[in-house]
Amino acid sequence: MNAAGENLTLNLALVTGGSKRLGREIVMGLAKRGYAIGLHYHRSAKEALDLADELEGEGTPVVMLPGDLRSTVEVRKIFKKIDDSGFPLKVLVNSAAMMDRKSLTKMAVREWDSLFDLNLRAAWLCSVLAAERMVVGGSIINISDVGAKRAWSGFGAYSVTKAALNSLTMVLAQTLAPNIRVNAVALGLVMPGASISPEAWQDLVQKTPLKRPVDVKAIMNTIAFLLDNGYITGEIINVDGGRQLI
Repeated sequence: MNAAGENLTLNLALVTGGSKRLGREIVMGLAKRGYAIGLHYHRSAKEALDLADELEGEGTPVVMLPGDLRSTVEVRKIFKKIDDSGFPLKVLVNSAAMMDRKSLTKMAVREWDSLFDLNLRAAWLCSVLAAERMVVGGSIINISDVGAKRAWSGFGAYSVTKAALNSLTMVLAQTLAPNIRVNAVALGLVMPGASISPEAWQDLVQKTPLKRPVDVKAIMNTIAFLLDNGYITGEIINVDGGRQLI
């Protein structure tokens, strides 16, 4: 599913965890903005293939990028495939993440390591490898969470990874300037996970000041704003309906 020929004039946007849920919506939004898509996925091969078929049916070139981001070897293979595609890498969205709802005192070391390997280490490694390939004007956007600034029970390790991701965003912004900009979008409630009941989800939504989950369109509008405004770097923008206030 790799494009060729005249389409190689397009810039590539790489979205990690791009086959499902929020990552899929980001992929669709970037495709509408005219990017070729680097579609990373891990276990969601069917969803990724279906999405690629949909995008290519609409004329968007897609580079399929399977791999476990917790593996350095597999991450390097992903970027080798990007090199081989011929598309210049312009945008990286670090969207892949996992959440483990356990108390910090109940987590096994391997669970802690796995969470950090995906939520933080992978974002760092992908950013470094992307920066090596980006031309002037490249943009990296990290998908963070307002939980980075809160101490919500049961989400301790996840919150720590997102706080570290915010710090990484600022340090990378300083390190990669002036040629590459790095920002983050910190989200509130977006989509309910499989483990939460509809009643519990609605309870969380009603506690949010705007009393509704984050609209995917609002997320994409913020990403588009960060891509278009070439004078913003090192920022963490909350798109959370006021959830950080509770």
